Amino acid sequence: MIRQILITNDDGIDAEGIYRLAVIAKQFGEVTVVAPDSQRSAASHHCLFSKVLTLKEYDMGIPGIKAYSLDGTPADCVRAGILGLKDIKFDIVLSGINNGYNIASDIQYSGTVGAALEAAFQGVNAIAVSQGSLENSDVIEHYLPPLLEEYMEKPLPNNQVWNINFPICSLKECKGVLRDARLYSGDFYDDNMNIEPSGAGTWTLTNNTRRKWDATEGTDLYAMINNMISVGTVTNLT
Repeated sequence: MIRQILITNDDGIDAEGIYRLAVIAKQFGEVTVVAPDSQRSAASHHCLFSKVLTLKEYDMGIPGIKAYSLDGTPADCVRAGILGLKDIKFDIVLSGINNGYNIASDIQYSGTVGAALEAAFQGVNAIAVSQGSLENSDVIEHYLPPLLEEYMEKPLPNNQVWNINFPICSLKECKGVLRDARLYSGDFYDDNMNIEPSGAGTWTLTNNTRRKWDATEGTDLYAMINNMISVGTVTNLT
């Protein structure tokens, strides 16, 4: 049986990361892409149940890959693929490659991870993939194919998904893979918001948030700080 792979993301169907993921995933099965028609970062697990959505064919320029754009969220894209494309029974959902980490408390905001969790909720195994910056592609190209091959064969129970993050470094600087990385649960943000009056009973709100780059050993944040790839799990709240 040919493995059926559904790919989505939260950066939009025209993002560089989803193209890279589709090319790599093609060697492991038949790939179908359903992704947002535009940027949907920080959409978390949000679904647009009250809106009629539009699915459109999209040419990614990759031979043999069917692709569609959707005017919904990443989780909507997974639902459209699993529940809407009824002629395909998907074996695995891959979400990414996100341009930016999905670690620590970022997980609660992540549309990339939210899409993977929707797949798990629908009973399909899923892997979320992110990198601090897509500028360093050699680490992805070297490590992602064997990691996908390994973890696609390791389904998780109880609505869990695999979450893989790649550091911002060259292949030479990369120190390998931290497996079973714990989700960093410490204070990841110096978080505040400025509120200033802008007239006529309105105010301007400006986020003033900075990350704190300090973590305990064995966590996903620790891996990124130390130029390691992290592989861990995220669990649905069910």
